[in-house]
Order: sequence, then structure tokens, then C-alpha cells
Amino acid sequence: MDVAPVLAKEELPLKAAVVKVVDVAAENGAISGDAPDDGDDVSQPEFDTEDGESNISGDSEDASDNDWETESFYEDSLQFVRDNQFHDVPGACTLEEIAAFRRRLHEIGKAAFAEETIGQGKITAKKLCTAFGIIPPSFLEGAPDRAYHPLLIMGINREYSKRVKLPQYNTIDDAVELLEKSKNIIVLTGAGISTSLGIPDFRSKDTGLYSKLEHLGLTDPQEVFDIHLFYEDPNIFYSIAKDILPTEKKFSPTHAFIRLLQDKKKLLTNFTQNIDNLEANAGILPEHLIQCHGSFATASCIKCKHQVPGEQIFEHVRKGALPECVACKDRLAAQPMKRKRSSNGPQKKDHRKQYFDDSSGDEDYDIPTPGVMKPDITFFGEDLPGAFSQRLIGHDRELADLVIVIGTSLKVAPVAEVPGILPRNVPQILISRDPVSHIDFDIEMLGDCDIVVSELCRRAGWDLQHEMIPKGQKVEVELCEGYVSRYRFTAINP
Repeated sequence: MDVAPVLAKEELPLKAAVVKVVDVAAENGAISGDAPDDGDDVSQPEFDTEDGESNISGDSEDASDNDWETESFYEDSLQFVRDNQFHDVPGACTLEEIAAFRRRLHEIGKAAFAEETIGQGKITAKKLCTAFGIIPPSFLEGAPDRAYHPLLIMGINREYSKRVKLPQYNTIDDAVELLEKSKNIIVLTGAGISTSLGIPDFRSKDTGLYSKLEHLGLTDPQEVFDIHLFYEDPNIFYSIAKDILPTEKKFSPTHAFIRLLQDKKKLLTNFTQNIDNLEANAGILPEHLIQCHGSFATASCIKCKHQVPGEQIFEHVRKGALPECVACKDRLAAQPMKRKRSSNGPQKKDHRKQYFDDSSGDEDYDIPTPGVMKPDITFFGEDLPGAFSQRLIGHDRELADLVIVIGTSLKVAPVAEVPGILPRNVPQILISRDPVSHIDFDIEMLGDCDIVVSELCRRAGWDLQHEMIPKGQKVEVELCEGYVSRYRFTAINP
């Protein structure tokens, strides 16, 4: 067993600082839009118990407002750096020490690790911070070592919440074997599985949807999916909606791969971030599909909530026009026009007139307008569908035996939280154009998603049929330099 280096016994202080640790079972954790956490949290530190021993407790009710203010202040001061950037930092851990400390943390857990290190005075909190990628801030220079405890706690939490790569899975053959033997596969998908059909992803530089929205004059291009902005002016959303709406009932080879997993009775659930509803085109059954952000499959009226199949508004979407609610129109047509009520008092003006305000410029009559139809996709500011957490926590978590992440950078909740929620012994594979640096996958296969899945199927002896897969396609697979389990897939033109 690897043990981190320690100070000599005579260097130990008579009274050791104490770190208070809160242990919470991961099963009790809640899913939110914040960064994923396994629920095992470390609270503010306590110091100098009378008997000199660490007080590791789950009681955090005595935390004061000052504690929270201090923690927030430290969070703003954190500077995380890569391990190889510590060469010029005086008193920092070596690369060997960094690796040893991190291994030890994952071996024994946060409470025992805190007790074994600074709890017993074997290393200073200031130095141990560097083992978790934290450069001690200059304003703490000369302060007592206990002043570094809040920083250390945050670093420990950050490291411990990371998924640790399973060392037994490294090769493409390992990936193929996992495909063949797994019976309950979770597939997490993002926009990258649809780009081969001409549907842009959101974040790619120059080609992503957000990069094309500068002309709208928004502070942040993501505002185009802000529900408050939609209520204020739905024209902004509908000016770009045609770019993310599938033009035909097509699906990509990667969609076909997921369907093949379903046909082989291996697909547990496809959690998709996509709103294009192409999974339905591929034949993914509703019982195997969770559309985490909704989809264009249906649309609902902002006013009366009347819901229709999405196809009924597609013509308007492709023209960039506002689809108005037919139910509202029918109801308004049957109602007589009402004369406005006069008011003797001063009128309060609302300078932020919303598009859906039923008033008009006419001085004598109220002229109500029909509601605008909104695709049933989840905008920023709207609640996420409850089906995600119900399915993942209540059903899939204990059944999954493999996770395949395809075409997503895993930066957006709730899908971003899945790798940290599942048991750590479940293998996880990444298939994406670019690596995902904040998660340690067991095997990473980089390149065009369609190329990667077609090559995996070929090696597994599976017949993946799709018109976009060239007959006799040759794929070159190279191990990326400096990695033991990251590969680059490239199609070789005949």
C-alpha cells in the first residue's frame, strides 16, 4: 500500500489541529443544477480539543454566519493549478507526494484522511493544500497553519468528489468486451451525436450555435433560451429555432448505435440533452429514453397551456414566424370585444412591456391576443423534468453496469451529475470529439462519434446498418501520447 511521506515523530506538535468532517451517504444527496457532489461533505474545521484528538463528527448545526462568510471569502480566493505548475512554488508537495496523498484520500475516505494527516500533525495544512492543486494565497503568508484549513477542506472536497479511473480498463479491446458483456448500459448523449446531420452543437468555437448569435445583441448568447426573455419577446428565439429543428426524419449512425443496444436488450436508459427528438426517429422506445431538457416533440401555449404535437408548429418555426395558439384563437373569436374600463386615478406605467400583454394601443377597446406556442423544451429559468432524478436515483443507479458518454462535454446539469452519482465500480467510457478534463473516464475514444461507434461495432462483430457509414470504411486508431487509455479515431479515405 502506498503511504504518503510524513514528518518525523519529534516534529509533531503537542496539540494537533482538528478538522471536523461531515459524512453523508451519497444516496441521500439531492440532484440540483450545482456542481455534482457525492454528499460526503467536509464542514468548517474545529481546533484544539482538550485531549488533543480529532473530533470527527456529523454535527454541523453549530456553524455560524461568520463561518459561511469566511468559507465564501476563501472560495473567491481559490487558485487551482495543474500539478506540473508547482515546481516553482516554495514548500509545495512533489509530484510523487501529490499522487500518494490523493490515492490515500480515496483509499480511506475524507474523515480518516484528515485525521491521518493534519489531525496527527504529520504535514502542515499549507503544504497539503498543494497536493490538491491549491496555491496558498499570498495574503495568508505568515498566518497560523489553521488559517489554511478552509482552503484544504475545499481542496479535499474537490478531489474526493472526482470519479477515480478504474485501472483494469484501458484498451479498445477492453471497451469492446464491456459492450459485449454489459446488460444494463446507460448512454448519456449531447449535441455531438447530431452534428453529422447538419444540426449545430451549442458551444463549439465558430461553428456552435452560441457563436452565431452575436448579431442578436444579447449579453450572453444563452439568453436566447432564457424563459423570461421568451416571455418578453419570443421573436428572438424563433429567429434561430429553425437552425436547431431537424429538417427531415433522419438520424445519425450514433443514434442507430443506441438503437442497436436497445435491440440487443442492453440499453437501460438513454439520457439525452438534445431537444431535436431524433431518438424517436431512430426508434428508441419511450421506456428507454429520458429527454432531460425536453424536446420539440410537443409544444404548449404560453397562456392556456394547450398542447399539440410538435409537427403542428414546424412550418412556422422553419419560416422564423411566431406560431399562435389555435385554441386561443377559437376562444377569442367567440368572445365580443370588451370596452376598456376608465380609471380616475393615475395609471402606473410599465416600461418593460411584454409581448404577451393583452393591452394594445387602442384607447377604447381591450384587444386580447392569442398565446404563442412554445416547444416543450426546458429553458433557463424553468424547472427540469422530474423524470430524470426519478429514473436515475430510483431505478438506474443500482442496475447500471456500464456508462457510455457520447457527444457531450458534460458541463450542464442534470446530465453532468450522472458520473458522480453512479457507484464508482461502474465502468465509464467517453466517445467525443474532444476530451472532458474534469472527469476521469476509464477509456476515452476521441473523434467523430459516428466513426467511433461504427468501428466499435465492427470489432464486436455487430452489424450496424446506416446509409451514412461508407462500405468498407477503414478506421485508424492511435493511442494519444502520454496516455494509457485515450485514443484518437480517424477514418481513412480510400
